[in-house]
Amino acid sequence: MRKVMLGLSLIVLLPLLGSCIHSAIYTARVETAHPAEGQRVLVNGSAVHVQTDGSSGPAVLMIHGASANSNEFDWSLSPLLANDHRVFMADRPGHGHSDRHAGSDELEVQAAQLAGAMDKLAPGEKMVVVGHSFGGAVALRFALDHPDKVSALVLLAPVSHDWGGGGVAWYNNWAGSPLIGPAFSQLVPIVGPNSAKQGVAGTFHPQSAPDGYYEKSGVPLLFRPKTFRANAQDVLNLQDELRAQSERYPEIKVPVVLYSGRKDTVIKPSLHSGRLNRQLENVTLVDLPETGHMPHHIHSADIAETIRQLASGEQPG
Repeated sequence: MRKVMLGLSLIVLLPLLGSCIHSAIYTARVETAHPAEGQRVLVNGSAVHVQTDGSSGPAVLMIHGASANSNEFDWSLSPLLANDHRVFMADRPGHGHSDRHAGSDELEVQAAQLAGAMDKLAPGEKMVVVGHSFGGAVALRFALDHPDKVSALVLLAPVSHDWGGGGVAWYNNWAGSPLIGPAFSQLVPIVGPNSAKQGVAGTFHPQSAPDGYYEKSGVPLLFRPKTFRANAQDVLNLQDELRAQSERYPEIKVPVVLYSGRKDTVIKPSLHSGRLNRQLENVTLVDLPETGHMPHHIHSADIAETIRQLASGEQPG
């Protein structure tokens, strides 16, 4: 009987051990290919990684979405602003090269970590805060909890409201589980990268993804087990967070510009930008009839000009 139990244990443990070894090798390889190129700023005992572009001018903070990191902006929007702005591109807690702070599946905590980083990198300054998708939810919370740091918001295909259930991929339920999540996430580097390369096309639909998007945006960093779990926990908790947060949106008085792609297949614009447009006092909705979920890659020049106008105190035109 003892030999049988030993044999069964080996059948279970050996594949898991192999997965752990593979994920460790994968993590080391992608972190070498996509190193931390910014500053790691200590906030509440955890490091927030922030890339900076430009050396003078108004400050702009950019916050990435789910499954992403600060590289999302460093070759799309940031180069268009760096000559006359200081652009700060932050990795949200647990993503890119930022530590996962306790309670980071809460929008309040994510906003607080980024605000703490800005206290050190741009002390006393108000800035235009740009948020894409999930980053839009964090940008809104940043404006609600730290209004002294915000001069305007630019939200790109933002997630802003509870969408009524569903819409969360099965693998997030598994990866975010406290029981099976740690083991399941060790398998992700084996199958995740190839699946993601196929999924990028859907994110950009109806346009094509820019050449080299997968590597330039550092997407392989997502499939490190700890990052994949952090992303899943963020997504699983998001609806509850937004259900409470959305009641506070009328408190936001700064100018807000919403870029919303009518052909977005990742989120339903009417449940997010549409509702946000009705709640806010000082808002401009930019409707993009032929655009999907990635307006900052498709309409980068127009968005950069909007940021430039807001940073100089002008109304966007």
